[in-house]
Amino acid sequence: MQSVQKMKSFHIQNGHGLAGIQAKEHPVPQPGPQEVLIRIRANSLSFRDISIMQGNYLLPVMPDVIAVSDGAGEVVQTGSEVTRTKPGDRVAVNMFPLWLEGQFTWEYAAQIGGSLNGLLTEYAVVHQNAVVTIPDHLSFEEAATLPCAALTAWNALTSGKPLLPGQTILTLGSGSVSIFAIQFARLFGARVIATTSDDAKAERLKALGAHEVINYRTTPEWHKTVRQLTNGNGVDQVVEVAGTTLEQSILSTTAGGQINFIGRMGGDLQPVQIGLLFMSGAHIRPIAVGNRAQFIAMNKAIAVNKLQPVIDRVFDFNNSIDAFAYLKAGNYFGKIVISHGNSL
Repeated sequence: MQSVQKMKSFHIQNGHGLAGIQAKEHPVPQPGPQEVLIRIRANSLSFRDISIMQGNYLLPVMPDVIAVSDGAGEVVQTGSEVTRTKPGDRVAVNMFPLWLEGQFTWEYAAQIGGSLNGLLTEYAVVHQNAVVTIPDHLSFEEAATLPCAALTAWNALTSGKPLLPGQTILTLGSGSVSIFAIQFARLFGARVIATTSDDAKAERLKALGAHEVINYRTTPEWHKTVRQLTNGNGVDQVVEVAGTTLEQSILSTTAGGQINFIGRMGGDLQPVQIGLLFMSGAHIRPIAVGNRAQFIAMNKAIAVNKLQPVIDRVFDFNNSIDAFAYLKAGNYFGKIVISHGNSL
């Protein structure tokens, strides 16, 4: 099939930090009857990778797993029974390869870069059902930002109670899920209120489409400002990414509104008063990234609107450990991308 016999990949040991990331060589894998071989052209990192490094990721992680859930590349070989894609197709891989559509259940919990080998490698074999084509206007580096952060934001805003034109959404911080949520909300014709930690980031969020931005360092009780900005009604949806801010998110939400509970990026979760939760009338909806059908729908919307993902910095594949160190330092705005070079 090809002259390349060996490939390089980066493996991670759950809970061992940066010291647990190692480069290794392997034979290039061969696809089974319903599998495809993808030449990975780019990856992106997510907060999930920090959780795995620190050993507090909530789902199982296999020993010596090939790292990273997010990647994009080109199909170079297909198995004898593959019908969904062909060599030369530009594709990404759904993080939960068994979750094709519908609601998440634990039978779909196998995930790329965790209980399954990831994509921080030169070649990867995946089942054809996990593959989605990427928008034509995106580079591989841009497309590699979509599988985790973008799809999480898309799932939050389009499922459960879909965000409608004229409604108001609250995004928290300037992480990648929040940035994608701002971009998608503007596509839907919604009003965006955002929070962030400094005025420079506030201006960048406004440039992306946020209508109002609250500095949560100078306004620690920001839920009061959210209420003021919504004439006391509260927002229709919140993209809650921290967990530690859940109580303020509840206080910011209108009766019958939806809090999209993404995860626990902010540290240890704090207990929420049951009375507050009941009286708020808000619906709390946990988000587990998204399924393949949602990924396909999101890519269509990105393509039609020519949406451009926000990239903070691009590292070379051989310097992947430096990319993890940069992620761990936390001083970034947008996605951290790893390029394998020779992008098409």
